[in-house]
Amino acid sequence: MDTIVAALGGTVWTVLFFVLALSVIVFVHEYGHYIVGRWSGIHSEVFSIGFGPVLFSRTDKRGTRWQVAAIPFGGYVKFLGDADASSVRPGDVSGLSADERRHTMAGAPLWARTATVAAGPVFNFILTFALLTGLALVLGAPRDEPTVGAMRAFPFEGPSLQEGDVIRAVEGQATPDWETFGTVTDGLKGKATLAYTVGRGTDELVVEGPHPLAPVVGEVQIRSAAMDAGIQEGDVILKADGKDVRYFDELPEIVAASKGQPVTLTVWRAGKTFELSLTPRIRTVDDGQGGFTERYLLGLYSGLFFEPATRSVGPLEAASNAAQSMWLMTTTTFSGLSHMIQGAISSCNLSGAIGMAETAGDAARNGVESFIGMLAILSFGVGLLNLFPIPVLDGGHLVFYAYEAVVRRQPSERALRVLMSVGLTLVLSIMIFGLSRDLLCQ
Repeated sequence: MDTIVAALGGTVWTVLFFVLALSVIVFVHEYGHYIVGRWSGIHSEVFSIGFGPVLFSRTDKRGTRWQVAAIPFGGYVKFLGDADASSVRPGDVSGLSADERRHTMAGAPLWARTATVAAGPVFNFILTFALLTGLALVLGAPRDEPTVGAMRAFPFEGPSLQEGDVIRAVEGQATPDWETFGTVTDGLKGKATLAYTVGRGTDELVVEGPHPLAPVVGEVQIRSAAMDAGIQEGDVILKADGKDVRYFDELPEIVAASKGQPVTLTVWRAGKTFELSLTPRIRTVDDGQGGFTERYLLGLYSGLFFEPATRSVGPLEAASNAAQSMWLMTTTTFSGLSHMIQGAISSCNLSGAIGMAETAGDAARNGVESFIGMLAILSFGVGLLNLFPIPVLDGGHLVFYAYEAVVRRQPSERALRVLMSVGLTLVLSIMIFGLSRDLLCQ
């Protein structure tokens, strides 16, 4: 009974945060259509979050009905004169005056229609940029000089580093920055403890401490074997399949040797030791040479036995970091799609509704920062997907408008019907394929 209740609770949690994430992203996307349409002189009749039976609605002073519907997996804006929410086929506007037709989507100038349609994905990108910038401002960045922010619980006896210590040298080798710190400590493998020269207040002293590359969990990947098993940030991996793990980079070799078979980890957490059995999952990762490779992974990222101290980040630096992250998302997405089409990487890297729901639930379990980061990535993905030149998506509408701009007339009614049917079939096929990946891939 406890297992059933736990499973139900996990499912409710997952669905709740997926609906929350999707509702935020859909609202921002549709609000982009709505507000730019309003600025362009196009009247919105309905702004809906969700589909199906209306749960709540109100009409504002401009005559737009704002509503929340029962099926919370999407939304739409219906403009004046539209036959439906797709804004492709105009309805019966014979009873409208010339001035009123100007306020319809079909009767608006080409520039107004183009701006209104493009605004949805653009607002998704703006949301991503704002969230990433906000995270950078809140979280800050590691200080340039290696500095201890806080000590994690660690199986080490004796006095060691303290919060606020500035690490100036390790085993007598200067460590003026984090890059040098990593290089120096990597060359000191084989020693269980190291001598750290630190600045503590006005004093400079030498203290002993564990090797910084010890097998400490710095982060647990979402939708991974490690997260499902309950491994937490700060856990120390003592053994893997009975083999001592002295440094974190020894763990991937043991996992790879398992070839997908369960791996037993001996974990130390806050003074207690216990064992967990995890089944590695095959994942596609960057090979560091512009390509991809598949590896068996548990979903663990390395950490230090202390948390690095951070510094405040200014608005310009935060915005620059956000822009760089978005550019990396773009290049990674298209590179991944290209390799997937070529068959170089598995289609299991795609996710459908179930995968996105699990991602939202796992991110929420990891904390507010993780959830906001996931929301930023998901918003970016929705914006990018909607720009694909597929009829029924915003990108398809923009292709129609580009055609109109070139030939000076809109596509015929028959062509629109055929293209919309093809686009709808393609979108549904992609959704079903993504769902099949969720169900068949581990």
